[in-house]
Amino acid sequence: MTIPTTILDALARADASWHPLLRKGLEAMMQATPDYLPQLAQDQYLPTEQRLFAAFAQPLDRVKYVLVGEGPYPRAESATGVCFMDGAVGSLWSDEDGGGLSKPVNKATSLRNFMKMLLVADGQLQLENTAGAAMAAVSARARSGAGSHILTLAEMQQKLTEQGFLLLNASLVFRSHVAPAKDAKAWLPFFETVMAGLADQAAVTPTMILWGKIAELLSKLPVMKRFPQIVAEHPYNLSFIGNKLMHQLFQPMRLLQGR
Repeated sequence: MTIPTTILDALARADASWHPLLRKGLEAMMQATPDYLPQLAQDQYLPTEQRLFAAFAQPLDRVKYVLVGEGPYPRAESATGVCFMDGAVGSLWSDEDGGGLSKPVNKATSLRNFMKMLLVADGQLQLENTAGAAMAAVSARARSGAGSHILTLAEMQQKLTEQGFLLLNASLVFRSHVAPAKDAKAWLPFFETVMAGLADQAAVTPTMILWGKIAELLSKLPVMKRFPQIVAEHPYNLSFIGNKLMHQLFQPMRLLQGR
């Protein structure tokens, strides 16, 4: 069987440097489970709008980190094809007096905890006090117009891209009627093939950052021995806010610093 045209068409969202590897990854999937991609092509899944490979817009030779999450958000407006980037989030900060993070950020639990982790790592919040008046004070500074903070999630994505992040999900699709772990398993041959190619071609071997139980399973793949790894709980856990490994990784990047 051949790779469905609709799946191949989605490669247009990826940088051309990835196209040969992505095709090899899809071919590996076809060998492992020949009926998976044809069935997927006939099914409804997220992300929509041909964003299946949107994470690979980052050129291959610029990748310094591969951040692996679990899967796309289970909402069409949120699933962008880029790990952790919720399409329903615009502003990061509340526009209400005394507000902290914006309502869409607070609704996206993982993003909220990631933001708080960054603020704790940067010394703008204390771990024991990441809400209420303390958060409102940070928000007020961000919205003051002084340029001390980025204002939107799009700006954060741009800063992560500039730092060399490939923001990838363990499963590239979400389907409401299929267990996420089942889809993630089907994408393992793709992941292993593409990451092997990255390890072969990268000038400096990127660091793998694995969040959550599904992503952690990837650490057992033989190809993962070729990468340095940092493993953490998924950001939807409150404990993520105080994770020292995450503080050490992200604090020097100053992701929330405005331009």
